[in-house]
Amino acid sequence: MITENIEKVREKIFLSAQRAGRDYSDVDLMAVSKTRPAEDVLAAYKAGIKLFGENRIKEAIPKFSLIDIEDAQLHLIGHLQKNKAKFIPQNFKCVQSIESLATAEALSKFALASNQNIDILLEYNTSGEEAKYGYRSTDKFYQDLDKILELPNLRIRGLMTMAPFTDNEQTIRTSFRMLKVLFDSLINRYPELDIDTLSMGMSNDYEIAVEEGSNLVRVGTAIFNSRSVGK
Repeated sequence: MITENIEKVREKIFLSAQRAGRDYSDVDLMAVSKTRPAEDVLAAYKAGIKLFGENRIKEAIPKFSLIDIEDAQLHLIGHLQKNKAKFIPQNFKCVQSIESLATAEALSKFALASNQNIDILLEYNTSGEEAKYGYRSTDKFYQDLDKILELPNLRIRGLMTMAPFTDNEQTIRTSFRMLKVLFDSLINRYPELDIDTLSMGMSNDYEIAVEEGSNLVRVGTAIFNSRSVGK
């Protein structure tokens, strides 16, 4: 079932990219494996997934230690607590949810101590929802960004957002377009950086995200079906 689901998701990504006049190969598919058991992760890997996203460090580390997928990447897509940053360098390739200078400083400290380089995405709140993390002001965003650039062992690769959970397609598109504008501005403002990742779109809206420029979609339910709560 997981293999078939992945094929369906890839087909929808292909069609969305085609509608937008984009190259399908420019869009990476991440399997969001939170709450899923290790055997589901392994099934997705065998079906061709090389990019996995987890929300909780405590859940992710023991799960991924059970399976041998050395050529896959694990990203933290949930909020990073500063006191958990020490677990990142040896277990995660990228943190997609950096939303403050303080969090970046904590991560840089442990990355430096571990002699590891960590890719990061800056999270921007394009929905305006109080419950969501992320920068809300471009002024604050750029103020922190200039300081984060000075931190050792961190590599800023792009941006991430979560659209509002709604059936209103225009509202979703507005959210994604806001991040795409910021993404393009970031590339123009810092041409020396390797800014290449625009992470937006989940199971309920990844087709719209691809149409609006996303090159990394984070899909969980559409791949694994309903979540296995408690596992």
